[in-house]
Amino acid sequence: MTADPTIRGIRPDDWEAIVELEANAYTALGLSEGRTALQSRVRASPATCFVLEHGANRRRRVAGYLLALPYPRFRYPGLDQPERTAFRSPNLHLHDLVVAEELRRCGLAGRLLRRLETVARAREHRHVSLVAVAGTDAFWSRHGFAPHREVAAPEHYGARAVYMSKPLGVPPHGSPSQHEGD
Repeated sequence: MTADPTIRGIRPDDWEAIVELEANAYTALGLSEGRTALQSRVRASPATCFVLEHGANRRRRVAGYLLALPYPRFRYPGLDQPERTAFRSPNLHLHDLVVAEELRRCGLAGRLLRRLETVARAREHRHVSLVAVAGTDAFWSRHGFAPHREVAAPEHYGARAVYMSKPLGVPPHGSPSQHEGD
């Protein structure tokens, strides 16, 4: 029997699977970052990074992940370098979301995104941004993200990269954000 997929925080023993998923998704596109850069993104904001576990009992495995970190609006991490600064920002940048190829189109990316948005609102972020690569902007548009064509993505994100963002609405309890910068 297959158990429902679960979403949880990233643990040290998840890294081999995360790096493999990332390499499978991005190496052919020339966008793979490697373990050091990926881990630096999680260190910048462990509470906004998750894995998706899938499978039955003892055969559960990491079948997806999401990495997000506070980042000034209209800016984005460089793919060619690890994070050196942990920003405080009302904008949360969804840096990477990958689901194992055999599990795509099952709604699992949407589940990861909904978890991120719930956490982002609880942490009083006002927006979620991302850089859509390799023509994925249509997918992100279906999830409420709008393109900002005036924001140029760097060449190392690929020729079809598009900066996009989504407002999150009023923080819980209507409280104003205490974050710096935008």
